[in-house]
Amino acid sequence: MIYFEDLEIGKPAVFGTYDVTREEVLEFARKYDPQPFHLSDEEAAKTHFGRIAASGWHTAAMVMAVIARRVVAEQQAGLGSPGIDELRWKKPVYPGDTLTVSGEVLEKTPSRSRPDIGSFRTMTTVTNQHDEVVMTFISIVLIRRRPAADQQS
Repeated sequence: MIYFEDLEIGKPAVFGTYDVTREEVLEFARKYDPQPFHLSDEEAAKTHFGRIAASGWHTAAMVMAVIARRVVAEQQAGLGSPGIDELRWKKPVYPGDTLTVSGEVLEKTPSRSRPDIGSFRTMTTVTNQHDEVVMTFISIVLIRRRPAADQQS
């Protein structure tokens, strides 16, 4: 189990990758972001995208899938997140792209009111297969502190 005390400020981590498919891009767009450049090759060709591009919100969801799988596999003592800061979509994400999600802990803070938890902020960077940055954000995560009984062993 990974607790607050195990987190290292400045230590880079690669969470994993995600292969973007045309089918998922279209399915997400139809359901959540039905703008023409997410749904039609012809309409997308008329824009700066040049071809169908994934919704930024779909990109965020794909990134969350990668992060969540890693957190579960590592058995991180996470307690959710109160939000993210500074979300930026830097470049379009296209069907056929492979996204790589990495992060670095920027700071960690023990809770003043709840001694059993802390929080940390992570800079998350998402790149495509050409090592181009396509999205960045800072996440705020709540996490359990190591139980006192575990600290003695």
